[in-house]
Parts: sequence; C-alpha cells; structure tokens
Amino acid sequence: MTTLIGLGHARLARLVPESLLSGQLIDRSGMAHLITAFGREGMTQVAIEEWMAASPVYTGRMRAALGIDGDGVEDMFKCLQLDIGAPPQFMDFRFRITDRYHGAFVLDHCGALLDVEPMGEDYVTSMCHDIEDPTFDATAIATNRRARIRPVHRPPRMPADRTPHCEWTVTIEPDREELPLPRVTEPVLETRAASVVLSPIDPADEGRSDYRGPLVEDLVFAEFSSSALVRIAEEVAVAHQLLAIGFQLSVLRRTDPASADDILARQLVGIAGITAERLAAALFDGRSDARTLADVLSVHPVFGPVQYTGVVARAGDDGVSVRIPRTSAAVEDGAWMRLLAEGRLDALQAAATAVDPTWVIADSRVDGDDLVVDFGRGDPLPESGEVAIVRFSGGSDFTFADRGPSRPLPLTVL
Repeated sequence: MTTLIGLGHARLARLVPESLLSGQLIDRSGMAHLITAFGREGMTQVAIEEWMAASPVYTGRMRAALGIDGDGVEDMFKCLQLDIGAPPQFMDFRFRITDRYHGAFVLDHCGALLDVEPMGEDYVTSMCHDIEDPTFDATAIATNRRARIRPVHRPPRMPADRTPHCEWTVTIEPDREELPLPRVTEPVLETRAASVVLSPIDPADEGRSDYRGPLVEDLVFAEFSSSALVRIAEEVAVAHQLLAIGFQLSVLRRTDPASADDILARQLVGIAGITAERLAAALFDGRSDARTLADVLSVHPVFGPVQYTGVVARAGDDGVSVRIPRTSAAVEDGAWMRLLAEGRLDALQAAATAVDPTWVIADSRVDGDDLVVDFGRGDPLPESGEVAIVRFSGGSDFTFADRGPSRPLPLTVL
C-alpha cells in the first residue's frame, strides 16, 4: 500500500493539482442532481450555501498550514492558488498587485464557464453573478473581513468570445465595515473535519516548507518539500470533506433525510469515479493491477485524509481489501463516509471501475468496528451514469501544462 508519505516527491507534486481539480469537479458531479430535485434556482442556492459554509474553514486551515499569515491582497491571492474552487490552469487566475490592500485578477481561462456556457445565459448568470458574489466574499474573510472582491466585467460574455473571461478588483479599506461570518459556516466550524490534526511539515526537508515571501505568478508544486506536499494534499482532502458537509446541510434544508442522502450518494459516486480515473493515469501510468487499485484508493482525496476517515486499502495476491471504520471523525460528521460505513458502496465501486472495469466488489462484511470490502476480478462493469455526468466537464480530461519554474509577481501599477 502506498500512502501519501510513501508516494514520492514527483508523484506528490502531480497529486496536488489533480486533487485541486477534483475539488472543483465536485459541483459538476452534484449539480445535475440538484437541478432535477430543485430546479436551477434551487441548485444555485445550494451551491452558494455549500461554498460559503466550507471555504472560510478550509482557507483558514491552509493559511495556518503554510504560514500565510498576512492580511493583504497578496495573502488572499496565495490562498486562491491553493483553493479547490480555483484549480491551477483550469481556472487560470492572473494576479496584479497595486499595493498591500489593492489588487486585481483576471481569468484567462475559466473551465467552469466553458462547462456552463452551453447550458445558456441563465446558468452562466447563476454561476458568475449569483454564486460568485457571496462566495468570493466568504473566501476573502479568511484573510481580511474588510476585503471586497468586485467585478470589472464578467460573463455572459459580450462579444461571445471575449477574453479574458472575467476581471475583478480586490480592495481592503481600514474604515470599511467587516463582513460577518456566514451563518451557514457556523455549524461547519463545529465539525471534526474543521479541527482534524494532519501531518506536520518538516522544515528540514529539502524544498519549500511554507508559502511565506512573495506571491508567485504560477505556483510550482514540485518546489515544495515532500512533507509540505503531503500536508497540502491532506488539506485539500479535508476541503473535499468540508464541501460535502456544506452540500449535505444545504440539501437537508430543502428535503427529507432519505432524499438528501440519495443526492449526496450520487454526488459521491460521480466524483469518486472521475477522480480515480485521473489519478490512475497521472500517478500510476494507467496501470490496473491490484497494487494500483489499492494505491489509487489510498491517495484519493474523496476517501481521505486517513487521519479523518480511517479508510485503508491493501493489495493482496489477487485482490484488494478496503477497511472503512464504522465509527470515525468522518462518520460522526455525517457526510460521505457515513454513507460508505452504512454499506452504500457504489462510490467505491465507481472508483474501482475507473481503474479497471473488471475490478468488482466480491464481498463486504463487518469485522469488529470496520466494514471490510473485498475486490476481485469479475465481468466488466459499465461506467455509472453518475460518472458519465461529470464527463460533461472539460475538467474530466483536462491536461496540466509545465509552465517552468515559479516567478515572483512584482507590484504593478494598474
């Protein structure tokens, strides 16, 4: 079994952007089912509450982990480079800094916009206006509650091929009223995910151990130390779990628990499958043996971090065994891991199918406090409909480019 710590530096550096992209694709997995249940307006409101609930929490955690301790626009931009709502290149943020409290950014490429534009202007407006306005502010308050992120221009695009896709200013004024913590964030702050203790970063490791110093134009993950990459990957996995909690709480405000669980389970199946496929290709050369399946499940952000979920996958001679604690911090929080611990295993099967269609669940049983799921070879299974929905996104086959070494971003007069 390959854990994050044993993954190796090069693979860790590839895992982090893959995990960030996975986090962005959570909504591609969930929103189609929300539209069916609640319509476009209901979907929009769930998305707003989901991201407002989670982003102040996971942004605060990442700031603490990497020593991003300032309160200016440079610090906010560093957080955006590590935000699962803004995976590098797929959401291609280009930053400009005027001074400590004033700056701007454009999106040269917005993969989310390109996903939504074929659905029509109403959906574009829902994402780029209704959702972005409150969720940008919720993200900003983790750095400075007097920050405001406001549009210069944004979609719907006029003309239709306008680039950059949008532009925003960021201002922080000392006499401005502070933004309050969103009410939907309060219950998420009380979860076990919000306070879970993760792997420490060893400052003696070779490479960058924090993100102090200047903002860089493009964050090059390979320049971080291995222990820093492990911690970043774990934090990104926690961010996945926090989004799932925010999503579930919002859905529960609109429907009964059984229906909410069904929507949550469909979301989980879709993102588990598409992320497993990408991880197998990016980290393990598309191999499909038992060791690869166990490794993919072990580093998959949906099933981690292990300190929170306790999920462990081990390869045997002719199969893979996955142990899912029925009592854990993640199960206590009541989102994705609760569904798995209760025996709703479609997401685990979707991840295995993405590695190879002949990996099938052969048995599941209770062993002490764990649910044990055994995979063996069987007749090929088709891709689930939930995974097929996520393929609608350009993120499903997006390719990251090597942009060379990091370069500090200078102060720029706008």
